[in-house]
Amino acid sequence: MTTRPTRSDRPTRTAELHDPAYQAFLLLRPAFTMAPIAFGLDKFVNVLTDRPGYLARWIDSLVPGTAAQTVSVVGVVEIAAGILIAIRPLLGAYVVAAWLAGIIANLLLIPGFYDVAVGDVGLLLAALALARLAATFRPTAPRPARTETLS
Repeated sequence: MTTRPTRSDRPTRTAELHDPAYQAFLLLRPAFTMAPIAFGLDKFVNVLTDRPGYLARWIDSLVPGTAAQTVSVVGVVEIAAGILIAIRPLLGAYVVAAWLAGIIANLLLIPGFYDVAVGDVGLLLAALALARLAATFRPTAPRPARTETLS
């Protein structure tokens, strides 16, 4: 015979706020929401850096249009990924991790950008950590307030 946990068995909101893993989730989720959106917007205005210079030449030759147009499409995808993390952090974190893997591969093909690629490896690992934390702190449907006995 097993019993299901009741509402009173689950941690309270106050207890969760003191949990270091939950605190890490609360730090990573907004960071991975805002950063892709900010970097995606920068693809259109190039305030932080000249983004078309970060596109490997052979990738630029494969896709139609100019490097600036390709980077603009990349910006739209990054904005969408940031919004996805805000709405569905578990799925969004894996999408961002995969996107970062592509960025890393691109940067490794451009001499002089290896340091940026290494930094993006750290971001990829943090995105994967966010995905694992999002799985842990996934909202669940409310359970009945009473204990049910299962046979």
